[in-house]
Amino acid sequence: MGIITDIILPLALAFIMFSLGLGLTQNDFLRIVKKPKEFLLGLLSQVIILPIVGLILVLLIPMPMEIAIGVMIIAAAPGGVTSNVLTSFAKGDVALSISLTAVISILSVVSIPIVLSLSLSLLDKGNISDISLFDIALKMFLIVTIPVVVGVIFNNLLKSFQKIAKNISTILFFLVLLGAILAERENIVSYFAQAGLVTLILNIIMMVIAYYLSKFFISNISQQRAITIECGLQNGTLAIVVANVFFDGGIYLIPAATYSLIMYLTALPYIYFLRRN
Repeated sequence: MGIITDIILPLALAFIMFSLGLGLTQNDFLRIVKKPKEFLLGLLSQVIILPIVGLILVLLIPMPMEIAIGVMIIAAAPGGVTSNVLTSFAKGDVALSISLTAVISILSVVSIPIVLSLSLSLLDKGNISDISLFDIALKMFLIVTIPVVVGVIFNNLLKSFQKIAKNISTILFFLVLLGAILAERENIVSYFAQAGLVTLILNIIMMVIAYYLSKFFISNISQQRAITIECGLQNGTLAIVVANVFFDGGIYLIPAATYSLIMYLTALPYIYFLRRN
């Protein structure tokens, strides 16, 4: 398992982030300046409100400390690359979705250590105080930020590889998810029973908040849809890697695994409803 958690998982995440970078253009970053209100609302919802909602839930609902920390890891994670695809299916603003995914993924190098630091202090988990948040930030910079930047640099040269890279990324995501579930297969039923409810509540509450916030501040329906879906679909691979590399996996990664399954069970009916109406 050491090779898998220390080498294969980070490499899988790095490739997924590289494929994200391949699909980015200068306009994806310029859009932040052109449409600051829409972008800032999405950023606020995902980087600030989502972790706050997660923290409130783990403080209110009785659960093992490891599950609580796992919930905060997935709450701190950026949107996943599949959010862009599902935004397209929902006839949402794909360009806005891509911008949010890209920028929040890069910012996660800072946001995830901050959220974890505050969460650990509030949850009073003393026996993991030896975890270096600087170490988390540094490793995430290496496996998240650098691959995205490299992908952006080479996206013109590797245009023909973009679609293949996205398909590989999707496969890698499901392999990582399957591996996380199989690694804990002996305790999977009890773990899912403990983490399933809180991750379902987190997902639904966050999508409802994002929907009504965007509806209140933004008149464009496609942008409302993009923000709602972006806030509901997290980067499960990144959360699983953080749980494995910095918290020795196990029960810590179960919330990321359950959320990664639940988010499709809620997003797909929502998208079906939108397309029917």
